[in-house]
Amino acid sequence: MEEEGALSDSTSDTDAGAGPGADRERRRYDSPVRRQRAAETRDRIVAAGAELLHEHPVWNWRALTVRAVADRAGVNERTVYRHFPTERHLRDAVFVRFTDDAGVELEGLQLDDLRDVTRRILEFVSAFPTGAGAPTDPTLIAADQQLREALLAAVAPTTGDWPEGDRTLAAAMLDVLWSVMTYERLVAGWGLAPHDAIRGATWVMGLVEDAVRAGRPPAD
Repeated sequence: MEEEGALSDSTSDTDAGAGPGADRERRRYDSPVRRQRAAETRDRIVAAGAELLHEHPVWNWRALTVRAVADRAGVNERTVYRHFPTERHLRDAVFVRFTDDAGVELEGLQLDDLRDVTRRILEFVSAFPTGAGAPTDPTLIAADQQLREALLAAVAPTTGDWPEGDRTLAAAMLDVLWSVMTYERLVAGWGLAPHDAIRGATWVMGLVEDAVRAGRPPAD
């Protein structure tokens, strides 16, 4: 295994008063080369965690364990813990790596930034496997097909001159807004009351409906 961790603070009190020779020994141990190696090891551990998660849907972090990351990085678990005291610290570092890779900066976020930030986030997420698979139960498959066909039929009268992809996208966005996942995100994630979650979803749905009626397809 490579270098086993960051700078050691294990020098005893006896060593601290041992004279010039001990000082030289500590300077060799606390050297720029050793600090550089520790930084490289830490970076390799974080990169291993990021690579591991890229093999799973973006919200599935169950695979990110100290043991799995240590194996992927080519170090032992003790080395990982020397850089990250807990698994939570490791996960936080991987999340920071993700936000850096996505080019997302939330500090000072303004309304005019939202479309660009959304594009960056979703482009980054698109590199992960899809998490929500299609229904497998025959009843749910039939119900899902019926919902999609109903939405496509609803937007068809006012989108006849739109490209098929734009028409499908408009219907799909309406589908997202009335989905159970949207409702649960609003209630569980944002702590909104059910009434307010429904009010918000239908408000945005109305904005999409207005754009469809006005002949404004999704912009590139």
